[in-house]
Amino acid sequence: MPFEFKIVRRVEFSDTDMAGIMHYSNFFRFMETAEHGFFRSLGFSIASRAIEPPVGWPRVHAECDYKQPLRFEDEVEVQLLVSEKRSKSLSYVFRFRKLNTLPLVEVARGSLTVVCVTHHAEGKMSACSIPKNIADLIEVAPAELLGSGK
Repeated sequence: MPFEFKIVRRVEFSDTDMAGIMHYSNFFRFMETAEHGFFRSLGFSIASRAIEPPVGWPRVHAECDYKQPLRFEDEVEVQLLVSEKRSKSLSYVFRFRKLNTLPLVEVARGSLTVVCVTHHAEGKMSACSIPKNIADLIEVAPAELLGSGK
């Protein structure tokens, strides 16, 4: 069962700030891109309406620690690892590795916790159990993967 997903992105000029480095907020965009890819790899969309009732995944926690900057045209691998799976939430760890250096360098590490919710007609959301057909496809990464590289 999947617990890991990786994407490779190139830092675009529009991702950088006036200092020429990737703006801190774009690390969160890259994390979200990896999360969406992870769901697609399971055969679902993060915004799937094929599940009844439809569910959403709002963020309840997000953080990122920065070790080294990324610059325009750097290639970065974003590794998503499932760090925790509860009945109504998922937590991920993200490792950002700069690929155009040898050895590969971890430049940032982030985390994200999302809660599975249903949407009610009046616009309110309430936490619900992760649908079984999704939960059955996801497992927590082995401890040795989660603990490495600190």
